[in-house]
Amino acid sequence: MTGAPTTSDRPAGAGAPAAPAAAGAAGSGRLARALVYVAGRLATAAVSLAAVVAAGFFLFRILPGDPVRAMTEGREVSAEQREELRRQFGLDRSLGEQFLDYASGLLRLDLGTSFQYREPVAELILDRLGPTLLLAGTGTVVAAALGLFLGARAGWRPGGRGDRVNTAVALFFWSVPTFWLGLLLIVVLASGRGFVPDLFPTGGMVDPDATGPGEIALSTARHMVLPVTTMVAVIYAQYLMIMRSSLMDEKGADYLTTARAKGLRDSLVRRRHAVPNALLPTVTLVFLNLGQVVSGVILVETVFSWPGLGQLFYSGLRVPDLGLVQGLFVVFAASVILMNLLADLVYPLLDPRVRP
Repeated sequence: MTGAPTTSDRPAGAGAPAAPAAAGAAGSGRLARALVYVAGRLATAAVSLAAVVAAGFFLFRILPGDPVRAMTEGREVSAEQREELRRQFGLDRSLGEQFLDYASGLLRLDLGTSFQYREPVAELILDRLGPTLLLAGTGTVVAAALGLFLGARAGWRPGGRGDRVNTAVALFFWSVPTFWLGLLLIVVLASGRGFVPDLFPTGGMVDPDATGPGEIALSTARHMVLPVTTMVAVIYAQYLMIMRSSLMDEKGADYLTTARAKGLRDSLVRRRHAVPNALLPTVTLVFLNLGQVVSGVILVETVFSWPGLGQLFYSGLRVPDLGLVQGLFVVFAASVILMNLLADLVYPLLDPRVRP
C-alpha cells in the first residue's frame, strides 16, 4: 500500500506559501498609486501655473499709465520716436500676439526684457534674488522657531495666563498691516525721536563705508534687524496657532497617558513625545506660508529700501514696466505653486495615514 506523498515527493512550488507573491502585488499597487498621485499633483501644478501666467499677463495690461510715455517723460521725444519704442517693445501688436510671443518665450525660459532697465528680466532677478532669499529665509526661520516654541507652551496648558497672553499678542500683530508696522518701527527705533534713537539703519543692505567681510556681515545684520522684526511679528502667529491646536489634539492620546504612567515628568512628556507628533501639520505650513512671505517681502523691502525682488517689483509697477512685473509675477507664482507641490509630496512621507 502506497502511503500519502511526503513533502519531498511534491512537485517543486506545490503548496508554497503565497505570501511573497501577495506582498509583491501589494507593493506594486502602492507604487502605482504613488505614481498616479505624483502625476496628478504635477499636472495640477502645471495647469495652475499656466492659468496664473495668462491671468497675470492680461491683468498687467490694464494697469493705468503708458510705459513709453513714462520712460520718455521730461525728454524731447517726437511722436515717431515714441512709436518706434512701442514697436521695439512689441506694444504695437495685438494683445493676442503679445501673449503668444510672451508664452513662447516662457517655454524657452525667457522672461523678456525690462523696459526701463533695458536688460533681460532674468538677469535682473538673479541680481536681486540673494538679498530677498536672505531676508525671507531669516524671517521665516525666526518666525517658525518663535511660533512653535510659544505655541507648544500655550497648547500644553490651554486657557492659562500664558496661553491667553501669547495668543492675544500673536493675533494682534497678525492683524497689523505689514507696511504700518514697518513704519512704526522706523519711527520708534531709527528716526531719532523714539526710545532708542538711531539704533538701526532705516534702509539699504550694507553701509557704504563697510569694508572687509567682517564689517560687511555686521553691517548687513544691523540693516536686517528692522525688516526681519517686521516680518516675524506679522507671520509668527500662524505657527503659534497651528502648533497650539495640534498639541491640544495630542494631549489626550493614549501614548501620552502611558508615558505619564511610566513616571516621566510633565516637561519630558511634552518635549519628547507630544511636541514631535504635533509638529507634522507645521511642515505643510512652512511650505504654504511662502505665499504670505512673498507678499510680505514686497512690502517690507519697499518700506526699508531693501535691494531685493520686492523693491524691484515696486519700481516696475511705478512705470509700469510690463516686462519686469510680468517676469517677477511668474517667479513669485511659480515659487508658491512649487512650495504647494512640495507640501503635497512631502507630507505623505511623514504621515503614513494620508498616503495614497
